[in-house]
Amino acid sequence: MTLFKESGWRFWWLALLVLVVDQLTKIWVLQRFELGESIQLLPVFNFTYARNYGAAFSFLGDAGGWQRWLFTLIAVVVSVVLSVWLSRLQRAEWKLSLALVLIVSGAIGNLIDRSLYGYVVDFLHVYYQEWHYPVFNIADCAITIGAALLIWDSFSPDVVEKTK
Repeated sequence: MTLFKESGWRFWWLALLVLVVDQLTKIWVLQRFELGESIQLLPVFNFTYARNYGAAFSFLGDAGGWQRWLFTLIAVVVSVVLSVWLSRLQRAEWKLSLALVLIVSGAIGNLIDRSLYGYVVDFLHVYYQEWHYPVFNIADCAITIGAALLIWDSFSPDVVEKTK
């Protein structure tokens, strides 16, 4: 139990929350939307059901199917490596802990999709006039926020050294 209280895994509840919200929203989309169906919520934001067979921005989305297993393997390896890293972080390293927890939960959320469906369920669609950002999901948001925290942490003073 000390592992969860004193390491980066003290934020396990956030990983679980992100994972549950991600999966519930995807289930909701799968039950309520037809592929390609879109509902405008704001002048620059829609719910649009899309499938991503590739990685970010549909990278390798049309590669014939082998990419599903490649991205599944990558997600498993990244999740394991980051989970071990989290277990070794000190309590003072909260930004790095939050970053890694968000990245792991997002990776697992998309891993579940690839395992169950063979694609990732996307539905958040941001656009402005003729410009459209690729459709994404809650797991992608967690990964992006985690990456931003990781960058922020890399430019922050080393808190661990100050606490010793």
